[in-house]
Amino acid sequence: MLIDFLGIQKNASFNGVEIDGLLEFCHWFMLILFVGWGCFFVYTLWRFHRSRQPKAEYFGVRNHVSTHLEFSVILIEGMLLLGFAIPLWSGRVYSPKDASVHVRGIAQQFGWNFHYPGPDGVFGRRDPKLISSNNPIGLDPNDPASKDDLVSVNEMHTPVGQTIVVDLTSKDVIHNYALPSMRVAQDAIPGTMVPLWFKPITVGEYEIICGQLCGSGHGLMRGMLVVDSAEDYKAWLDERAKLKAGTAMIETPKASVAVAH
Repeated sequence: MLIDFLGIQKNASFNGVEIDGLLEFCHWFMLILFVGWGCFFVYTLWRFHRSRQPKAEYFGVRNHVSTHLEFSVILIEGMLLLGFAIPLWSGRVYSPKDASVHVRGIAQQFGWNFHYPGPDGVFGRRDPKLISSNNPIGLDPNDPASKDDLVSVNEMHTPVGQTIVVDLTSKDVIHNYALPSMRVAQDAIPGTMVPLWFKPITVGEYEIICGQLCGSGHGLMRGMLVVDSAEDYKAWLDERAKLKAGTAMIETPKASVAVAH
């Protein structure tokens, strides 16, 4: 395939097949245009060479073919925009209803924070005033919904074969959450929550990069997407929950003593 020849990372998502097909079509189309316009250029050099037409003609084109062609191009582009581009765009913007995993991605200079809602499926309240080294996303500990929430830094886990929705935002400047292997990318903008979705089809580890120049450490802003089997994903969630529980016991020694008795 042409995609392999271009050196693009191998696709690992269900929706990436359409993206690769469109990329391949665009490159073949550009090649056809290049050859076509190149031939037309050579023809004009031959047709209007001084030896064939020593005297210049100043009247130009006398028909309206060029005008009709211009209106045809406008009509075709309008049909492509209204009939294809906007529907395809809306399909990518709105989150699918069958999403199995919902994650919040919170960018910052220069890293990624991933917020999981926990077993209750409800995200806990966040407050920027509560952000600290131990609480990178500002989870409110007094909110009951945040008790089982999980936070991972620069490492996002998802199960294979399920639709994943990532709600993106930023703590400081505009970043861009880009997954080349999943053929998706979306800006993370302060003060907004923008959804992005994909469906991984291959177990493995894939690089998360920031596709937006965000400061002096932009090149170091890299994360890892780990696509697990269903069993490994559950095991990872259980491990993160145990780690959070252990951290909570360290922060509250009285609770630790009570459990020991």
